[in-house]
Amino acid sequence: MFWLIGGFTIVEALGGYWSGSLALLADAGHMFVDTLALALAYFAQRLARRPASHARSFGHSRMQVLAAFVNSLLLLAIVVAILVEAVQRLMAPPDINAPLALGVALAGAAVNVVAAWLLHGDEHDLNVRAAYLHVLSDLAGSGAAVLAALLVMTLHWRAADPWLSLVVTALIARGAWQLLTHSAHVLQEGTPRGFDAEALARRLVAAVPAVLDVHHVHAWSLTPRETLLTLHARLAPGADGAAALAALKHVLIDEYAISHSTIQLEASDCVDEDPRCHGSAAPAQPPGNAARATP
Repeated sequence: MFWLIGGFTIVEALGGYWSGSLALLADAGHMFVDTLALALAYFAQRLARRPASHARSFGHSRMQVLAAFVNSLLLLAIVVAILVEAVQRLMAPPDINAPLALGVALAGAAVNVVAAWLLHGDEHDLNVRAAYLHVLSDLAGSGAAVLAALLVMTLHWRAADPWLSLVVTALIARGAWQLLTHSAHVLQEGTPRGFDAEALARRLVAAVPAVLDVHHVHAWSLTPRETLLTLHARLAPGADGAAALAALKHVLIDEYAISHSTIQLEASDCVDEDPRCHGSAAPAQPPGNAARATP
């Protein structure tokens, strides 16, 4: 993808310069940044495969999220640059070589269709999603350049080129903002999408009779694919701790796809001084349920 997009960036830049098309020049600049973004995504992907170490006990998986965050910032920078140039051209629309711009734009669209097809299909990997959004925005830019060239050729409407550039910037900005907020949420240890701590606590109490109460529930995403979880579970008197722990893990894996969890078993109320210790707590079961807690 790096060589495919990077190689055509040169072609499109020359075509935009010779034809005078802002849509082509904007897309060439976009493709240049996308080339850098693809390189960043590739190296982040490689780095994420490294095993955990003493300095990074969770490994390097977060590098992919960090790369997605940086790429979203690059996309927003592109939006600002195109916006400024488009406004200037709207005030004084220049002449463009429409046939040349059309030919280059069609070739660029073909390149981006191939690129999008190769990257499509992994919405859970923010790094791949970032690269995919870059390519989609390139495709939108090529489409806008094609339409602009056609409008100039048929209607002699020179302002079509900067106007369509503005349409492309709106599409790019929308995808970039969504990617920025999602990757920032993961980097800030945000709760995974759709996660409900109170509902999970209630489910664990209902599923494991030995557990009277679940509290201090915290979940965050290492990556969009992997959720980490910690919680405290108060056991009924005489309950088998090992069996309760195994049952809790079983529910978390089978029903929530959470394979990495840290569970603190307690024989009495939570002793942590942290006032959040009792947050997200499931209500204790009635005494009748406590009687059947012992396996």
